[in-house]
Amino acid sequence: MSKINPVEISNLIKAQIKSFEKDLKTDSVGTVIKVGDGIALVHGLDDAMSGELLAFSNNVFGMALNLERDHVGVIILDESTEIKEGDTVKTTGKILQVPVGKELLGRVVNPLGQAIDGLGKISLTKTRPLEKKAPGVMARKSVEEPLQTGIKVLDALVPIGRGQRELIIGDRKTGKTSIAIDTIINQKGKDVICIYVAIGQKESTVAGIQETLKRYGAMEYSIIVSASASEPSPLLYLAPYAGVTMGEEFMYDGKHVLIVYDDLSKHAIAYRELSLLLRRPPGREAFPGDVFYLHSRLLERAAKLNDDLGGGSITALPIIETQAGDISAYIPTNVISITDGQIFLQSNLFYSGVRPAINAGLSVSRVGGSAQTKAIKKVSGTLRLDLASFRELEAFTQFGSDLDSATKKKLARGERTVEILKQGLHEVMDVEKQVVSIYALTRGYLDSVKLEDINRFEKALHDAFDQDKDGQACMDHIRKTKALPDEALFNGVIERAKNAFV
Repeated sequence: MSKINPVEISNLIKAQIKSFEKDLKTDSVGTVIKVGDGIALVHGLDDAMSGELLAFSNNVFGMALNLERDHVGVIILDESTEIKEGDTVKTTGKILQVPVGKELLGRVVNPLGQAIDGLGKISLTKTRPLEKKAPGVMARKSVEEPLQTGIKVLDALVPIGRGQRELIIGDRKTGKTSIAIDTIINQKGKDVICIYVAIGQKESTVAGIQETLKRYGAMEYSIIVSASASEPSPLLYLAPYAGVTMGEEFMYDGKHVLIVYDDLSKHAIAYRELSLLLRRPPGREAFPGDVFYLHSRLLERAAKLNDDLGGGSITALPIIETQAGDISAYIPTNVISITDGQIFLQSNLFYSGVRPAINAGLSVSRVGGSAQTKAIKKVSGTLRLDLASFRELEAFTQFGSDLDSATKKKLARGERTVEILKQGLHEVMDVEKQVVSIYALTRGYLDSVKLEDINRFEKALHDAFDQDKDGQACMDHIRKTKALPDEALFNGVIERAKNAFV
């Protein structure tokens, strides 16, 4: 029998004590006390953070939105049918993150970054927090680089710059989405990444938009974030924040981004639904008190960064739907006060065949000429006043009184202005061709052209500039210098085109 050495035993115990690690892991666990309509009330999560990701026992996740004294209000990020009272909920210690990266380009995803276009899973490794503080004043640069929409009336009257927030507002079915889609199509070859956020749209509508972007080759530089009308309210609430988070990844990489929120009226309604379910006190029109902050913290994230931060930008085109043209309603006035101008679409103009149906009097860009090329700024100087005075005269002459020759001349010019600014769906136009059309109008070359021949003459004019040697030189000059070429040369091409027009 071997003799036990007490020293060896002592050394062994000491070694084990030395190597012992106290790895104590604690979880904060709560219990579901109420569930329904995409909302769960959880008791016992005393250390949950606002916006924290919470894990339910059946592999469903939620986000803490309300931190009450005796419970936490959670929005559920998936189907809530599997969750029942008494289920356990754990804190994760993480704020809700969204997958980001260039792999998302060309895809349709939900607000959680999961593919919903049937083209397979997207392998993404990088994420960004859904909620982020907007860039401060010192991080920004003034908006001066134009973002061309390809729509004559917008680029001439309501110019949009990279880093601007321009509201598109109007009644239902007046062409709001069409303007946004045309602007996306016009970014082809301009090194701009486009994000279209569909909030509460029909799935068939989103599929139609995807097909349109594919047909015009725009899907390759675009991302569609869709929270359709059939989705629970939490996803509709998160959708625009997910879209801008995906855009920020590109902006901080020095790239330019265009983001469309279609539309923020439905976003506010989804947030109102969540707030009322969470028993937040209702205010005006039953919206919660922080509904202004809901959109301000979203739209403030659109910016033009300074050169030290890479000079990237996010341009936001939020869409708001009005009821019977009432732009003084609660949500419209909120968003108007947050944005840098608005494009107001009028239903009676739309139904009378003026498309895009833009009301020049109520539409404004607070960036203005800073975001315009020199050429288009020069030719469109008096356009807004001409259009506004024509609308007044038109209303006055409905009474059928005798008109003097000066008034008749003004009316004729106004009719031609309206006609030349009409543009077909998805028929975007290069800025140099816009300059030609507006120059011909403001310099009186269209005054003698019959009203029904305006569109045909415009096409002949563009063809002349494409084929004529002087015309090609003028177009190259506008493209390279952004300024108007020698006017004698310009006038010569227009006069030759007019003489050849039959």
